Formats: sequence, structure tokens, C-alpha cells
Amino acid sequence: MPLSVLDLAPVREGDTPADALRHTLDLAQHCERWGYRRYWLAEHHNMTGIASAATSVVIGYVAGGTRTMRIGAGGIMLPNHSPLVIAEQFGTLESLYAGRIDLGLGRAPGTDAVTARALRRDPHAADTFPDDVLELQALLGPVQPDQPYRAVPGAGLRVPLWILGSSLYGAQLAAALGLPYSFASHFAPEALMPALRLYRENFRPSAQLDRPYAMPGVNVILADSDDEARWLFTTAQQTFTRMIRGTRGRMPAPVDDIEAFWTPAEKAQVSRMLSCAFVGSPATVRRELAKFVEATGADELIVAGPIHDHAARLRSYELLARIGQGSSPI
Repeated sequence: MPLSVLDLAPVREGDTPADALRHTLDLAQHCERWGYRRYWLAEHHNMTGIASAATSVVIGYVAGGTRTMRIGAGGIMLPNHSPLVIAEQFGTLESLYAGRIDLGLGRAPGTDAVTARALRRDPHAADTFPDDVLELQALLGPVQPDQPYRAVPGAGLRVPLWILGSSLYGAQLAAALGLPYSFASHFAPEALMPALRLYRENFRPSAQLDRPYAMPGVNVILADSDDEARWLFTTAQQTFTRMIRGTRGRMPAPVDDIEAFWTPAEKAQVSRMLSCAFVGSPATVRRELAKFVEATGADELIVAGPIHDHAARLRSYELLARIGQGSSPI
């Protein structure tokens, strides 16, 4: 089972975005040595705890500091941008780092409504998402004789596109266009199984892909013991609770008593959002991940590791790599 990394370049409490970006590159370099297939960064705006807003810039930074691993967007929120600009950006990245760039595409704004307006985002931009994907795909394909404008660089480079989603919409579009599909089950898992079924049942082969290829997102918090991993996991639990409260901030340190932090209603909601989180020792996580892979039929997993301490985060991905290279089903 190929394993990949989803990194939001988290800014810890007490740190700066510069610190977060240095940690991102360090994690990517370690994950490359440990055999991860790809390393994706996500577009979010006006969030003090995330340093990857200028996603294509960060991708270039990480690609320049690595040698073999695929680096990409998980994803670019295409309605925030013109397809031509994204084709030029990712055409440039592909020109610099040939054969190593992925372009995952989403239709959400990646922020709140006020910030979406500050991005000059048309409130109806998501309605044209399928057409924008097709335009972007054409701009990255061969130049046509009557083509009025082209991406330079970009034309003819065929940067691989992925469709991202957390609902049935993305599954339908990925199937119709014959593109690989990544489901955001690391924060919105409820529609995971129906979306995967819909994607596979309706998939149409394309020039990029001849069969369905599904990559669910999961959270993995690994440590040498179950107790340590559960303690590290309280960072993610606090973060998601703050999302519900509308009090986002920088990544918090773990706490000894998470029950004192949230209400029963918040606990229930956060637990649903984090139901695709695998937390524990290597033996525990190996067992639970194997069940997930069997249930979903995943072709690949992309793993978020929302851990406050950088050394502990490295350790978690190292332990996961050992599981992936072992004799277990994953």
C-alpha cells in the first residue's frame, strides 16, 4: 500500500510561519528517505495556524529541497483562481521538477466567506468548477491550432490532475473525467464509502487513467505506546473543537485532560469528524489501518499527522513507514 503525506504546514503556538515552513521541508526530506510516494500541501487562507496559503510557492520550496518524491497540491481551490494562472504556475513547477508534480483540485474556498470575498472570489465560482477543470486540463495538454491563448510554461506538460472532495460531487466528477480521486476523510468522513462506490461504479477511462484510483485521507498519530499517542492526539482534538467554536488559532500543545477542554456535544461532533484517525502504538495502528484498507479498497493512503512536537511528528511518520514496509496488508 503506497503511503503519502498531507501537510498543512501547521504553525504551532509560539512559532512563526517561517518556523512552520522549515519544519515542512524537514519532514518532507525525512519522508522521502522513508519511502513515501508523494507530499501534498493544501491551500487555506486567513488561518493563523496554517502557513501554506501560497501553495504553489511552498510546493516549489519543498520540491527544491527533495530529489525523488512527488510533490503537489492537496489541493488548489480552483474557483479561487483562473485556470490559466494555475496552468502557468504548475507548468513552471513541472518545468523545474519534471515528473514530480501533482495537481489536486478542490472547489471549496479554503477559507471563510469574508476572506473569500477578499480573494475576489465570485460567489458562484464553484458552479463552473467542472468547466474550469476541463479548461485547465486543455491548457496543460497539447496546443491546438485554433487555441487563442496558452500557458507558458504549461502547454503540453500534462501535469497529472486529481479531483479532491468530501461529498458525492467530487466522486461524480472524478469518475466522469477519468481522474484519480482523493477523499477528505481526514476531516469529513461521513460520505467516504458512498463516494468511493459512486466513483468506482461510474468511472470512465481517460488518457490519464485507465481504471479508478482512490486515495482516502486519514489522520495517523503513532508513538511507542498507546498512551503517548492518545496524549499527542489531544492537539488534533483541541484544533477541531476550536473549529466548531469559531476560535481557530495556532496549533496547540497536548493537554493531559481533554475531557476538561470540550463539552459532551463538542466531543461527539469532533469524534465524528476524526473517525478516520488511527492513534496508538505500531501494533494498534497496524491492526486498525488494515481494517480500513480492507473496507475501503484504497489504492493509496494520504496521511495527515497533526502533532505539535516536531520530533514526535517525525517519529510518527517514521513508525508508519515501517508499518508500510512490513508484511502487514498495508
